[in-house]
Amino acid sequence: MLAVLGTIAAAAAGLIQDAPPIADNSFLLEEAYNQEPGVVQHISALQRTWGSAAWSYSFVQEWPLGGQHDQLSFTFLLKHAEATAGATGLGDLALNYRRQLTGTDARVSFAPRLSLLFPTGDEAKGFGSGGLGIQVNLPVSATLARALVTHWNAGATLTPSARDPNGSRAMTTGVNLGASVIWLLHPNLNVVVETVWNRDESVIAAGRTAARSSWFVNPGIRWAHNFRNGLQVVPGVAFPLGLGPSSGERSLFLYLSFEHPF
Repeated sequence: MLAVLGTIAAAAAGLIQDAPPIADNSFLLEEAYNQEPGVVQHISALQRTWGSAAWSYSFVQEWPLGGQHDQLSFTFLLKHAEATAGATGLGDLALNYRRQLTGTDARVSFAPRLSLLFPTGDEAKGFGSGGLGIQVNLPVSATLARALVTHWNAGATLTPSARDPNGSRAMTTGVNLGASVIWLLHPNLNVVVETVWNRDESVIAAGRTAARSSWFVNPGIRWAHNFRNGLQVVPGVAFPLGLGPSSGERSLFLYLSFEHPF
């Protein structure tokens, strides 16, 4: 394993030696780092459930609003559900605003996010909530040592009028918690260990909901390829493993980020 990491580090270092290190270095969590002025980021992630045909793909695009204090982004989802005769369709679309309250040059960074969730997913196939929702997430990032960074998330989701496949409506809530430790093995190579816990509700009848929890630990690696025109390409791979209520569940997680000036 160390030989593989060393090979990736050598390849990543071979492009530009003085390029900045990877900063956005999580998979399932959100870092508290807004985009730098004049820089846009495109993030793709594909997660495939082990032993199943089900998969999900997300695309996020992040834009700074004038400077680093304010950021707009959107999140696009595409899902394939084995349980619904192999159906593939859009998930709910998120429009996100994030405010950098403490800067990325500080030892501790804080950038709360507010999102509007639009019901573009088909709730009859399990792809969406069936109603407009709102989400708040509170990401905190802290530098513990020269080669050690940690990220912490706490958030909540509210959908006042969610809908089930039969058209029944109810208010649903969700809670998300997470933490990660990032080992900066090399400026262009990160070793990642994350854990995430979620509790979500779904509509089961008019005015009635059922709750479901999930818990995963997610080890992985990511590395950077830096180009002289300012483009940074970051591939990554991780393996979410279920714990507690998700015991026995396994997935393959593939990540690809493009970050460049505009």
